[in-house]
Amino acid sequence: MKNLIITHNSTVNNKQLLLFPYFCRQNSMRKYIPCLLILHVFSLHSQNEPNGLVNWLSFKEAQEKNKTIPKPFLIDVYTDWCGWCKVMMKTTYSNPNIAGYINSYFYPIKFNAETKDTIEFNGKKYYSSNINNTRAPHTLALEFLGQSLAYPSTVFVSSDYQIKFLSQGYLKEQDIEPFLVFMVENAYRNISFNEFQKLFKDAFYNPQLPRRTETITLHTLEKVYKQKPKKTVVFFYTNFCNTCKVMTQAVIHDSLVSRELNKYYHVVVLDAETPDTLAFKEKKHYKQMINGYPFNSIVNTLTNNKFTLPSFAILDEQLNPIETVGLFQSPIALKHILLYFAENHYKTMSWDEYVKKQNSNQPQEKSSYPSRPSKSPAKKNSK
Repeated sequence: MKNLIITHNSTVNNKQLLLFPYFCRQNSMRKYIPCLLILHVFSLHSQNEPNGLVNWLSFKEAQEKNKTIPKPFLIDVYTDWCGWCKVMMKTTYSNPNIAGYINSYFYPIKFNAETKDTIEFNGKKYYSSNINNTRAPHTLALEFLGQSLAYPSTVFVSSDYQIKFLSQGYLKEQDIEPFLVFMVENAYRNISFNEFQKLFKDAFYNPQLPRRTETITLHTLEKVYKQKPKKTVVFFYTNFCNTCKVMTQAVIHDSLVSRELNKYYHVVVLDAETPDTLAFKEKKHYKQMINGYPFNSIVNTLTNNKFTLPSFAILDEQLNPIETVGLFQSPIALKHILLYFAENHYKTMSWDEYVKKQNSNQPQEKSSYPSRPSKSPAKKNSK
């Protein structure tokens, strides 16, 4: 199991994010999975819930449910004597919006780190480290926390048990939000949490974030692409996709990315749900049901019917689709993907070949390249 440990730093803000479910299509199948919608509202929570509003499960119950419907696990690690554990239960976990989201899209487990019970998790049994010492840590707590036995701690584990990441310390409502988005919207596949957290806060809480990338509308694109021949990249967003907002509000304006976008591409940021009639290459597009969800039909045209959230489409100089790149991308990964297509490497080599070549030329950047730019590497084309 891959471990990611996050040292949590609290921030002060008198607002929180309101979480609503939405549906986001998985890359591997034409369905939509639940994600988050975030809106700013003033904090609301019940102060009289000793166990909060989360429907806590035992390890056994959560793992049995996961066999039928896979979901990530959220594990609250506490002790009976931990005061901040109780505070977190009465605030963060008593917030009806956060608790409702966790109940719907996680298997939440409340775990006493000093229990004497035998617990089986992911096929392995764990016991108290000292049955005769009331304060002795459980071996599963040691597995999760190592020697840093700080409470409360929050452990997130993917449904296949392959990814585990840890936050130690009290998490206010605003603090837990990027963790939930990171896990449910699969951002962990392409970026570290610490980097994602910074981008998330920039996108949602930093009104002074520089807008370094020049963007145009789809309508304007049809006018300028002939005058200034360049490839085009279209970033899709919706009002309910959090990682889309992080991509379009923070990632594309990152200094690592903006130079490549401004130099090589026309950049369009497009609302996939727009009700407007969109004319593109002499064909009109309307909002309609696509895979059970109302999107504008332009998304299928631009992506060659490979539309996902989050994703972006790359078009050639004649506005023909080249590739659709899915999943959330970090700034450095996006930079490499943009250069791969901008410099026409995609015409002569696969993505894996390109990465291998770049790594051999610049071994110090080896870890900066994503494993692939999309669900499938771009295929080698003839010149």
